[in-house]
Amino acid sequence: MIPTVKRLIFLLLLCFFTNPGLTAEYKLEPVHTQILFFCDHLGFSKSQGEFLQFEGSFSFDPDDLSASKAEVSIDTASIDMDNQKWNDHMKNQDFFDVEKFPKMTFISNKVEPLSDNTMNVHGDLTILGHTEPVVLNVTHNKSGKHPFSGKYTAGFSATTEVKRSLFGMTYGLPALGDDIEIRLEVEGRKITP
Repeated sequence: MIPTVKRLIFLLLLCFFTNPGLTAEYKLEPVHTQILFFCDHLGFSKSQGEFLQFEGSFSFDPDDLSASKAEVSIDTASIDMDNQKWNDHMKNQDFFDVEKFPKMTFISNKVEPLSDNTMNVHGDLTILGHTEPVVLNVTHNKSGKHPFSGKYTAGFSATTEVKRSLFGMTYGLPALGDDIEIRLEVEGRKITP
């Protein structure tokens, strides 16, 4: 028979590793994660683009949203505007200058719970070597075992708006919009117990 102290330690460890409410680490699942943005185009429409190459991770506890955090690195050369000529222009020195600045990053520094499944994620966004604070409005859609892969998955939707001029991206202003709408659809696979 296990001595009382050892039994207690065993039970505590068992609870620690099986409690679904504990903060866990997740890795972004690229196939089901989209990084989208929208920019006013001469007042006629909102042009949409996305970034196809990125990597990142986040930690998340549905019972304590304030303990969450996130970090993402985006390959600027992976921008896709559904037109090669436009893609090439977005990659040059007028916009993302991808040879000089191949990455842009977001690193969270505070999570502010708003409800059981919504939160403001505060952090630093770095583009073209300029870092500015941003706030993502995030909704936790669902967490659970993925029905096809069997892997534990957490999914979120997020939005924010930034001024590109704050990062030194001023080409085409004011005809091309300064206010950039950003929309994220995120799925992460759990990588820790």
